[in-house]
Amino acid sequence: MTFGEKLFKLRKEKGFSQEALAEQIGTTRQAISKWENKQGFPETEKLLQLSNIFEIT
Repeated sequence: MTFGEKLFKLRKEKGFSQEALAEQIGTTRQAISKWENKQGFPETEKLLQLSNIFEIT
């Protein structure tokens, strides 16, 4: 499973829209979309925020 697929799965499980997740970590909806579609990868700081939101390592 790629990072984008995992992010999409976790986001859906928590019931977040791309926009809601983007607001929580201080980025744009477009950035979340790019990450989910394998067109980019978040910065380390954003990865840490995502791991806290989704309670994963």
